[in-house]
Amino acid sequence: MKPLFIFSIYFFITITCIAQQDNSQVTIGVTHTIKSSILDQDRTIQIYTPNSYSSSEQKYPVLYILDGQWYFSSGVSIQKALRTPSTIPEMIVVGINNSNPLRRTLFGDENKKFTDFLTSEVIQYIDSNYRTNRERIIFGWENAAYYISKLILKNNQVFTGAIITNGGSASEDLIKTFTSEKEIYLFMANSKKDIYNINETEAFYELLKKNNPKNLIWKYELFNDEMHVSLPHLSLYKGLRYYYHNYDSPIFESIQQYIESGEMSYLNTYFKERAKRFGGDGQITDKTKNRLIWLAWNRNDFKYFNIFMTEFEDVLTTKRYDSAYWQNRFGQFYLKHKDYQNAIKYFNIGLAKYPNSEYEEKMQQGIALAKSSKDKPK
Repeated sequence: MKPLFIFSIYFFITITCIAQQDNSQVTIGVTHTIKSSILDQDRTIQIYTPNSYSSSEQKYPVLYILDGQWYFSSGVSIQKALRTPSTIPEMIVVGINNSNPLRRTLFGDENKKFTDFLTSEVIQYIDSNYRTNRERIIFGWENAAYYISKLILKNNQVFTGAIITNGGSASEDLIKTFTSEKEIYLFMANSKKDIYNINETEAFYELLKKNNPKNLIWKYELFNDEMHVSLPHLSLYKGLRYYYHNYDSPIFESIQQYIESGEMSYLNTYFKERAKRFGGDGQITDKTKNRLIWLAWNRNDFKYFNIFMTEFEDVLTTKRYDSAYWQNRFGQFYLKHKDYQNAIKYFNIGLAKYPNSEYEEKMQQGIALAKSSKDKPK
């Protein structure tokens, strides 16, 4: 939780300092008033568009935040934090402002009216005025969490994912009647210290576990260091990570983990499934290839280093490896493991492509050592 707060504080301090330097005003979105005929009142929504919005023609997913008066700025900060490095896509963020006791009424007894307002007026306005790709995630805390937990089970054509925290419940009948042709994601969080809502959240979890509705992809996590009012920000971060769990390239902490995952078979399946959700060609990315080569080198695993260097030969021609530094690194690793033929190969590439580099002497010495070692009688 602390790193997230630190980032949020740093983000807003930074943009404030920039504003003070050039005397310009910095904002993180626009405020729009919807004259709601359904609610018979004016309603305020906050809208953030990502940095690339004005210079591109692409369509974006939308994160809808209930109680935007509290969590809109956190949603924008978390979205921007997770963009480094590309853990999730850029998103439009929409905060729907509420006030007490109105929020309790609309999320409770008048939830049908609020759903009509949300779908027919807010979402309709966003889809009509902004480039959206119809991928929608909704977030809510406390009363909003109870509202969303039922909404996602009833209206599964509206949102593709939901993040709820410090609340949530549904009847077993509602859970049993859930049907969807596509996968709907639900992330729910709470803390044992939330003495107000934990019992109902736990009961909801047990019903989900018992019935396990088809195509409802869900996860429940406890963060027992947090309290009723401190958990929402962390839950939003964790929920977005869960929803976009296969958006980024996979990372393995060890070669053993890579082996246990299923190796190349796992990677091929992972990227095909990833392409179904987010587009793309379904091929293993260069980022993954680079990470695996680095992992084997870093763990001093010559067997898998050699496998990856052979299997991912295409990535070696990319700009990343276009330097004497990398050719020397490869050569030295092969030399260390007595593969003299490949050591000489990479040293020669480095000397030919990058003459007079700072690694020239090291590569020349490497070639001499590899040749002398190679010619020694065994």
